[in-house]
Amino acid sequence: MSKRFNLREFQQQVLDRLQMQGVGSTRISTLGVQVGQHLCLVDMTDISEILPVPAMTAVPLTKPWYCGVANVRGNLYSIIDLNAYPDQQPTARDAANRVLLLGQRFAFNAGVLVSRVLGLRNTEGWQRSEEGGIVRYTDSSGQIWHWLDIQQLLQQPEFLQIGE
Repeated sequence: MSKRFNLREFQQQVLDRLQMQGVGSTRISTLGVQVGQHLCLVDMTDISEILPVPAMTAVPLTKPWYCGVANVRGNLYSIIDLNAYPDQQPTARDAANRVLLLGQRFAFNAGVLVSRVLGLRNTEGWQRSEEGGIVRYTDSSGQIWHWLDIQQLLQQPEFLQIGE
């Protein structure tokens, strides 16, 4: 019988290997994702898993950004289209779309739909700015990355009110 695959252990092993290869002097724990046309950064500790878009069951009388409910290994997760939240265009569906399941520390069975995952990012040396509570990073090529604060997202009353 094969050993059960543990995503958290795998992620830690990848991060450890990157550190040993000298990719950065500090621990890399930031994931780059694309949400619509925006580049975003997510703390890896805020997510528990990244998966292809699962089959979802639509829930009637919900907001347009609420994609539905997905069964992930016997657990039900609410899936939110991060690009459509709160009042934007829905994410164009294609094979590159991914769902980021929120970390168990939030005690919230939810996932966010993103356009694509861009991989690990080392923000060391990037310029950080904050304006109106919104944190942005500018990388060495001048691209702007928005910080996606999952804790702050979960505290927004409109995020918790999915009903029309």
